[in-house]
Amino acid sequence: MQMSDTRQISVPPAEVYAALLDAETLKQCVPGAQEVTGDADSGFEATVVQKVGPVKATFKGEVTITDRVENQSMKIDGSGKGGAAGFAKGGAVVNLAEKDGGTELSYDVEAKVGGKLAQLGSRIIDGFAKKMADQFFQNLQDTLEGPAAPEAAEEAEAAAGEAPAKKGWFGKKKG
Repeated sequence: MQMSDTRQISVPPAEVYAALLDAETLKQCVPGAQEVTGDADSGFEATVVQKVGPVKATFKGEVTITDRVENQSMKIDGSGKGGAAGFAKGGAVVNLAEKDGGTELSYDVEAKVGGKLAQLGSRIIDGFAKKMADQFFQNLQDTLEGPAAPEAAEEAEAAAGEAPAKKGWFGKKKG
């Protein structure tokens, strides 16, 4: 499974780069992370609890960061074993570029699973992997920028003469 995405973060590339190399920041950003120890030079060890479809597992694994170009790019590789649930491994190539006074972060992710997890089917696994990657980079953005306050967004829309968007039953914005 492969996917790519880009997001704009309103802090300089040096801050984003440093955050991606920090164990405490990674713990805050990895969904389900219970523990992240180590450093970027020797690698990180992580314990992550996740539920994929009907399978809930605690994954213990390692993360290495290679091909580092300071404030520009890196490759993140990780693998974990979840006991009877199986294993997961994957990697991401992350590129940072200065844009609009902040950072344009783009990533290409590849993920593989085996064991019981692989039996769930590619649609469930692909959806889960995309959700995990999106959540990680959203958490990173929130950690660096501070979470966006919904009231501030509504006030900005009202000041612009627009009615705030209402959310429907399923969280979709109605227009």
